[in-house]
Amino acid sequence: MSELEFYKTIEQPAVAEFKDRGSKFIAFAYPIETIIDFKKFLQQLKKEHPKAVHHCFAYRIGTDGNNFRVSDDGEPSGTAGKPILGQIDSKDVTNIAVIVVRYFGGSLLGVPGLINAYKTVTSLALQVTPIVPKQIEEKYLVHFDYTQMNDVMMLMKQCNCTIIAQEMQLFCNITVGIPKSRLTEVLYRLNELQNVDAKKLD
Repeated sequence: MSELEFYKTIEQPAVAEFKDRGSKFIAFAYPIETIIDFKKFLQQLKKEHPKAVHHCFAYRIGTDGNNFRVSDDGEPSGTAGKPILGQIDSKDVTNIAVIVVRYFGGSLLGVPGLINAYKTVTSLALQVTPIVPKQIEEKYLVHFDYTQMNDVMMLMKQCNCTIIAQEMQLFCNITVGIPKSRLTEVLYRLNELQNVDAKKLD
């Protein structure tokens, strides 16, 4: 298993709680694929916890390391988002968002106290959900005549591709995730079939 063929992520959401001097921190970890997924979860939590004083978060998406964001949501700069992201990165996971909801307990925790609370509660959330390896895939749209259905589907199965969406009529379209490690082989074999066209998606 080379580094480039797999990435680590979580498959199920997880929740953990941490209390310090009356303040309550609840971390919600979610598997996400897109920023839209993340925004949905954030809006949902804001609705469910309207009385919380802060909804701080960090997320990381994709395997190139460039797509991430942190937010302190009104906490002192660097005390929430960065410690959350630090825990995500220490577990080497991606396609994940952690949102921490904070209820203020009356006592100020100070910068070290806040950093510790956000770090601890994120770490707890990541401990209660299994971290799994997933293969890095390239997305393709495969267009074919329905007579080729069996051949195409058989190939997808043999090569461990993920069917993301499908539309089956006289002409069929399937959106698939092809493992990066087998991309050349899959495209070559699709090319050998009649009336089959594969196009890379962004």
